[in-house]
Amino acid sequence: MPEIAVRVRELAKLYRIGHREERYRTLRDTLADIAAAPYRRLRGAFRKPASNGPDNGFIWALRDVSFDVKRGEVMGVIGRNGAGKSTLLRILSRITEPTGGYAEIRGRVGSLLEVGTGFHLELTGRENIYFNGSILGMSRREIDGKFDEIVDFAEVSKFIDTPVKHYSSGMHLRLAFAVAAHLSTDILLVDEVLAVGDSAFQRKCMGKMEDVATRGKTVLFVSHNLGAVKELCQSALVLKNGAIGFQGPVVEGLAFYSRGLVEDAADSPANENRWLRVTVNGGGALAAVAAGEPFRVEGLLGIQAPLLSARLFCIINDAVGDVVVHQVVTTDRFFPSEIGAGTYQAAVELPALWLAPGVYTVHFKLIGVRPSGREEKQHSERCVIEMTGGAAGIGRASLAPPLRWSIERGRNAGAA
Repeated sequence: MPEIAVRVRELAKLYRIGHREERYRTLRDTLADIAAAPYRRLRGAFRKPASNGPDNGFIWALRDVSFDVKRGEVMGVIGRNGAGKSTLLRILSRITEPTGGYAEIRGRVGSLLEVGTGFHLELTGRENIYFNGSILGMSRREIDGKFDEIVDFAEVSKFIDTPVKHYSSGMHLRLAFAVAAHLSTDILLVDEVLAVGDSAFQRKCMGKMEDVATRGKTVLFVSHNLGAVKELCQSALVLKNGAIGFQGPVVEGLAFYSRGLVEDAADSPANENRWLRVTVNGGGALAAVAAGEPFRVEGLLGIQAPLLSARLFCIINDAVGDVVVHQVVTTDRFFPSEIGAGTYQAAVELPALWLAPGVYTVHFKLIGVRPSGREEKQHSERCVIEMTGGAAGIGRASLAPPLRWSIERGRNAGAA
């Protein structure tokens, strides 16, 4: 039976709304609080009490969360904003303490939760690499063996002896990811690293995470990029309102998540315009399409507030979020006057695209104009497309047109 790398049992985290977590206090902090206390009391006397509903000013970010992650497993953690994903990783990284329950971590943990997590801004890039390695229990000799690889990956050799506080956000992120991915960790926690940085760096991150996964390391990967989750992960943990909605194979997890989005859209306020559903070839939220075959994308749009006009976009992204298709149509050709309240089915017939085998996502976007002249923008959720077919002879590009090669020897070739 595979060894368990992460065991979580009845984990819970309660936050007080509008309250910051306590940090380590100094004498200076205490004296400053005493001096400011009269002003805080005066300010509070004129402030209206907040109404926070039945939780009396508290909110459960996580509640009764229990799951296991096997050693060498790559698990995608997905859910809507506020579902508790980042809170879970912060607890597993020992950045914050749980309110209840516990988590057992078996092995060294490396984490990349936000730019600069674990970095001391006054230290140089070089010093931070050794600092992070020592925290993980690595010897100086072990860190020396990884140092050049880390610096080459991060592309910061010119600034390695500059204090990190002078780094740009991109440099900060590159070094932070390089340290987390290259040092000798058994478990890697990553939160939305692909949402920052340029396209080339995102592809490097994807390639490195694939390499980390094949070496038997355990990875928990939080992302809203469903294509990246499908590409990298074997299993999925779906969080909803701080609780587990699903845990299992990644394909089933993505389908469960997408069904939940449709249900949430159906419960949206009556005055909102919303995309209710997106499907490929009439199927569910995940579709397999043979490379070189045409396919159909449909989106169900609910209009509650009339629009004078609108533009509809059909957008296809690859696994790291790069746009490979971006098509637009105006509604003038379909509606001579305003778009009234109702439900509309938008459909796009896509010809045989030259997309290379791999994972993509497709979604719709609406940019509409209200009678008041105010413009609104609505994105649909993403449907995952897995382009199937042989990858022989195909490089790393998203497009793979059916090229006809020829190599001929000229009459004078080789006559030197």
